[in-house]
Amino acid sequence: MEVLNETKVTEFIFTGLADNPTEGSVLFALFLLVYLITILGNSGMVVMVYNTPHLHSPMYYFLASLSMVDLCYSSVITPKMLTDLVSRIKHISFTGCALQFFFFAALAVTESLLLSSMSYDRYVAICHPLHYPLIMTKKKCAGLCFAASAFGFSQSSAQTGCIFSLRFCRFNQIDHFYCDVPPLLKISCSKTFPCELVTIVFFCCFGMGSLTTILVSYTLIVSSILRIKSAAGRSKAFSTCSSHFICVCVFYWTALFIYLRLPFSNVDKQDKVLSVFYTVVIPMLNPLIYSLRNQEVKRVLLHIHCKI
Repeated sequence: MEVLNETKVTEFIFTGLADNPTEGSVLFALFLLVYLITILGNSGMVVMVYNTPHLHSPMYYFLASLSMVDLCYSSVITPKMLTDLVSRIKHISFTGCALQFFFFAALAVTESLLLSSMSYDRYVAICHPLHYPLIMTKKKCAGLCFAASAFGFSQSSAQTGCIFSLRFCRFNQIDHFYCDVPPLLKISCSKTFPCELVTIVFFCCFGMGSLTTILVSYTLIVSSILRIKSAAGRSKAFSTCSSHFICVCVFYWTALFIYLRLPFSNVDKQDKVLSVFYTVVIPMLNPLIYSLRNQEVKRVLLHIHCKI
């Protein structure tokens, strides 16, 4: 690692993903394709929902919001990662690192809260179908999306302020491909316990709180579905929430595996692979999952294809 004499560093150096230029070129081509699919899939989902009148319902309003968050979420990490894969020196300024972390943390929490809002929407649709239009109004949907963003950016402001108020005076090499809590705390020469505590509190409040809401919602949903007498009715009910459940499982499986062990563990190769999945691949998968498993979306896509 590079030793600095200054009391405060002005830039950081990433170790990155690739160990050699050949590997970097292969990963660049792969992740560029993933990023292009992410942009096309998420922007296409937003445009499709906006331009299709019969998709102007709470479920698709949340889906379009999730696609917007995924589009921004991926763009915070992927372009810089792609540049570093073909660069000899993978550096980022202190301010750039703070901004990257701020938006990454804000959008990650916003996404988790949106997923919990979507689970509540599915709970109301399946367990209280007659009252669904009265409960899930446009005003309430907009309020839930606004609250998700407000909480996301508020906690990110506090966490970013805490981490980047630390002193980084010994090393400037981040053992990762983006600015995240564990590698930043590892190279700080300040006492990091307060920031570790803040990270744990926010993770429990927003991450575990959101997951608890989802688990409770799906427990009630499954209980309600099992009481449906007809097999066709049960199948239709399951199909309306299967896409969302798959997205929740993929998102939380990787997030929990990474952050339940942190900030108390070092970042290794396995963590970097999971981080790639968490930050780059998942934003691509969400619109694909909804496109492949949602009958309404497939019908709209088929209609668009026929018109072309």
